[in-house]
Amino acid sequence: MESHQYVWIVILSCIVLAAISISDADGQLLESLPFLGPLLHTDGAASFVELVHSAVVSALSGARWMWLGIAAALSVLYTGWLIVRHILRIVFSPLDLFRSLGDLGYTEIEGVKSQKEVANVVRRRRKAGDVPPVYPNGWFSIISSRDVPRGQARSVNVLGEHFAVFRGEDGKAYVLEAYCPHMGANIGVGGRVVNNCLQCPFHGWTFSGEDGKCVNIPYAKKIPDFAKTKQWTCCEGNGQIMVWYHAEGIEPTWTPEIIPEISSGIWAYKGKTTHIINAHIEEIPENGADLAHLHHLHKPFILAGVDLRRIYNPLFGMFSHKWIAQWEPLPEPQQHIGKLSLVHSIQIWGHTIPLTTLKVDVLQIGPGLVNLKFESSFGNGVFVQTLTPEEPMLQKLTHEIYFQWWMPALLPKLMLRGEAMQVDRDVMIWNNKTYVSKPMLVKEDQLIAKHRRWYAQFFSENSPRLSFQKENSADW
Repeated sequence: MESHQYVWIVILSCIVLAAISISDADGQLLESLPFLGPLLHTDGAASFVELVHSAVVSALSGARWMWLGIAAALSVLYTGWLIVRHILRIVFSPLDLFRSLGDLGYTEIEGVKSQKEVANVVRRRRKAGDVPPVYPNGWFSIISSRDVPRGQARSVNVLGEHFAVFRGEDGKAYVLEAYCPHMGANIGVGGRVVNNCLQCPFHGWTFSGEDGKCVNIPYAKKIPDFAKTKQWTCCEGNGQIMVWYHAEGIEPTWTPEIIPEISSGIWAYKGKTTHIINAHIEEIPENGADLAHLHHLHKPFILAGVDLRRIYNPLFGMFSHKWIAQWEPLPEPQQHIGKLSLVHSIQIWGHTIPLTTLKVDVLQIGPGLVNLKFESSFGNGVFVQTLTPEEPMLQKLTHEIYFQWWMPALLPKLMLRGEAMQVDRDVMIWNNKTYVSKPMLVKEDQLIAKHRRWYAQFFSENSPRLSFQKENSADW
């Protein structure tokens, strides 16, 4: 039972006692109770019950209004505490916003009642297009560092793989193949961390996080040399546990950028948003080079909402968002990075509102990691964006904001919500569009073609491709 439930029990008890003391001075209420009234008229128990009855009435009658006063005081104090706690949460607690696939981005379909069902109908009926391979090569975040405490294990299914993620007693994160090679149990579900190893919950086979070798079989006299599982190359930084995925089994050719301000604690975690998106993974980072969409989709004022049918609301027509942007790929040895330089401001009747200018340097690091470092009138920080395929055409997009540690969470939360609302508008496009392999581009769209040539480096000969029958047969 939660603490607030105990408080209300005490308050209600005081009210009940007050009601009895006020209305039962003559004993009529107690006498009318079905479990007590008959006893008052039973010869054998009458004297005892009358004695108890007299004591209760005497005790209550002396403090008829005290119980109501206690109940009122407790109610006022508790309500005040709830209000204060709510305000403190708004000001200081990090934001945690999760947008599931059926939460937004779809319009009504006749005869379909729930948004979840609408999402599944669109997934089944939508033309996927001639999409590139569905799992590009690179580093991907598979879980937040905060979600894997020391000595705990988690099961994660992304990139068409099944991972067992755990944090050893040394505090280091490890990633192994989730399915035990012995009998197929998922060692990430119920597995026990032993030192820096993970023990299978089925038969107790224990695998080293360092190299995947089996180090203990409780009932075997000897551990065979072939007893091992796959150990995935991983690293940890910026609040993320990341794995290296490559269809050809090639070792990492580059490493993620670790932001020193986060590692040192100068910038602290202030919140997270998550969007589940029905699209091919390349569609999402491609937005960085699609400058024209900024001036159309993201120009209407944010308070006009995220439903694209209603964002041109005349009520907010005086306000608009202004974007100045340029995208380019970096040369070797940083050819895996694309850079977007962005300046954003809010305008009223074409004039910039003071303090609303935001300068952002965006680094797209491989196919799945983006660092958006910003400078604002209120301080500097970074949005850490991760993009990971949960299924071939189902992406998990997260944004975590890190800001000066001393700044209350309220301001960063407002910035993160604003970012989330702009993403919401994109989601309505992504969830319903088809992938066009040869788009009809004009001269001003040349950066889109340039981005596609840059992004092609993350695909290789054995990169998995979309299986149409399989993808369109499963509901979310």
